[in-house]
Amino acid sequence: MNLENQSLTSADITQLWVSYVNDSALICQLQYFLAKSEDDETSQLLQQGLNQAQSHMTKITEIFSRENYPLPYGFNLDEDVDTTAPRLFSDKYVLYYLQQGARIVMQEYSVSLSLADREDVYNFFSECLQDQIGFLKMVNNVLQSRGFFTFYPSLPKPESYDFVKNQSFLTGYFGERRPLAGSEINNLFGNYVRNALGAATLVGFSQVATNTDVRKYLVRGKEIAQKHCEIFGSILHEDDLPASTRLEDAVTDSTTYTFSDKLMMFYSTGLIALSVGFYGTSMSMSPRRDLGATYNRLLNEILKYAEDGANILIKHGWMEEPPRALDRDELAKKKG
Repeated sequence: MNLENQSLTSADITQLWVSYVNDSALICQLQYFLAKSEDDETSQLLQQGLNQAQSHMTKITEIFSRENYPLPYGFNLDEDVDTTAPRLFSDKYVLYYLQQGARIVMQEYSVSLSLADREDVYNFFSECLQDQIGFLKMVNNVLQSRGFFTFYPSLPKPESYDFVKNQSFLTGYFGERRPLAGSEINNLFGNYVRNALGAATLVGFSQVATNTDVRKYLVRGKEIAQKHCEIFGSILHEDDLPASTRLEDAVTDSTTYTFSDKLMMFYSTGLIALSVGFYGTSMSMSPRRDLGATYNRLLNEILKYAEDGANILIKHGWMEEPPRALDRDELAKKKG
């Protein structure tokens, strides 16, 4: 595709804009984690992740500059992190953070790649995806070598294929429930792991938050994540399946300013947005009706929490306006 004749489309601009903001926030966290890391392998992973994020921001800057499109403000080291603050999270937490972050970002890059219209944008997200695939493999290798890697539950090997024979496959409200299907197990387990990491993250964030609104919001989010862990874990335990471990013990007792309230709110509301997507997908992949009802109930809870978070961001002037269409009515008013 001829770049000289093709402007950036809404898909190109939006995905690049989001990626730039996310990488600017990520750089703040990785710089802090790197400054506190006490383990060589973890430090090497952090440095590689940092290099990749910085490279991605440079390339997005080049694309936007060619189009005279303004860069988002995002986050920066001077305003949003104190790398000299005491350690807030252990290296074990950091490894799980890198693993889950890589898994999530791989999905985001896959979506961005599928939406890319212009060739240079397609090539950029293709490169980002390949970077993340290799990075996730390295993180997993370190987790396995330390005995920290969390495996999904095993399934028995069937003698042959079979077909569902009656409607009881879908039921689950009353009486005897059928065992969980593989897709249901995967989603319950994955949602448990993400909530466990989210709960630990919010414990740490709430300890160092300076604004009262933010601190209360983060504590509330921690309680929601912990409750969701209990719900997902109890469903897995009904079929004698393991849930993952919790990570709250990977948080230190530091209460010293570490990250800006703006950055912590950005991450917290981002985690909720991801949960909405994961819960929606889980609902669609869970034939047992009781699971669908559970996900629907939990979705309503986190949607309300997300709205409250957006209101805090707006109240304090922390929500950067994303790319959007022209407001034709507003233009008409100005003309008048």
